[in-house]
Amino acid sequence: MKHFPIFVALSGQRVVLSGGADAALAKLRLLMKTQARLIVYAPKPAAEIVEWARAGRLTLKRRALEPGDVRGATLFYAADEDAIEDARTVALARADGALTNTVDNLQASQFITPAIVDRDPVTVAIGTEGTAPVLARAIKADIEAMLPARLGTLARAAQRFRKVAEALPLGRARRTFWSEFFFAKGPAALEQDPDANLDPVLRTHLHDHLNAKAGKGRVTFAVISADDPELLPLKTRNALHEADLVVHTPSTAPAILDLARREATFATSLPPRNIIDAARDGGHVLSLVTQPPTPAQQSTLRRAGVDIFVIPGIAPLPSYPLLMETA
Repeated sequence: MKHFPIFVALSGQRVVLSGGADAALAKLRLLMKTQARLIVYAPKPAAEIVEWARAGRLTLKRRALEPGDVRGATLFYAADEDAIEDARTVALARADGALTNTVDNLQASQFITPAIVDRDPVTVAIGTEGTAPVLARAIKADIEAMLPARLGTLARAAQRFRKVAEALPLGRARRTFWSEFFFAKGPAALEQDPDANLDPVLRTHLHDHLNAKAGKGRVTFAVISADDPELLPLKTRNALHEADLVVHTPSTAPAILDLARREATFATSLPPRNIIDAARDGGHVLSLVTQPPTPAQQSTLRRAGVDIFVIPGIAPLPSYPLLMETA
C-alpha cells in the first residue's frame, strides 16, 4: 500500500488550486462538494470558474500563484496543465507547508484523489494507487448501483440521534440497534413516506431496545480448511463480521483474522467456562477450528443453555500431477 487512505477534515480549511482550464474545472466540481474555503489562482479562468466566484462558491485571484499564497492551506492542487508551471507552483506550495497534488501526475503528487461515491454523509473512496483509473470508475459504478440514494437521509438522521442512542450499552446492543434501523426500520419508514421524519422512528426503536430482555448469546464453530480467505464460506465471513469474541488456533492465517471486526476480542485458547460466560452475556462467540466440535463439546454447551451453530469448511482442490497423453 503506497497511499494510506484517510478522510481529511476540510470544514473551514483553505484549499488552494492553481489553474483555470479543464483540469481545474474537474477538480473544482469535486472540491465544491466539501465545506472547504476554495481559493483559485488563474490569470485566464474558464467562464464556469468566474461564475462560481460570483456566486460565492470560491475565491478567484486572476493572477499566477506567488510565494506565500498557499500559507495556511491544508491541500494544494496544481492544475495548470503545464509541466513547468505545475512544478513551480508545487514548489511554492510545499514551501508554504501544504500537501500537494499535481493533476494527472502520480509521481509528483504527495496525495491522490480517489474515485468517490457520494451519499453524503456516507462517502466511499476507491483507489488503485493511480494505476488503473478505468477500473476505479467501474468499481464506483457498481457501488453506486448498490447504495440507495436515501442512504444519506438515514445517515443524517442517525448522526442527529447518536448521543441519544448512547443510552444503550456500548457493544452488541448498540450495533444491533443501528443495524435494525439502517436495514429495516429506517428504509421501511422511507418506503411509506420519502419525506418521513425519522426522529420518531428512532425514538420508538430505542424505547423497544431499552425495554427488551437481554438476548441469548451463541457460539459458532467455523471449520477452517485452508489459509486462503477466498475459500471461506459466506456464512463464516458473516460470522467474522459479527463476532464479539474470536477464538482461534495459533496457526490460523492472519489474512483470515483480518476479516473480523476491529472491535472484536481475540483469544488463542479459552476454557469452555469462559466461552459459556461470554455467550450467556449475550455475545456472539466464534471459534475457528480445524475439526468440527465433538458431540461431548456440543453437549456441554447445550446443557449450559447456549445455542450452537457449526459451519463446515471448504477444502482446497487436490493438486494432481499433469498426465501426458500417450498413443
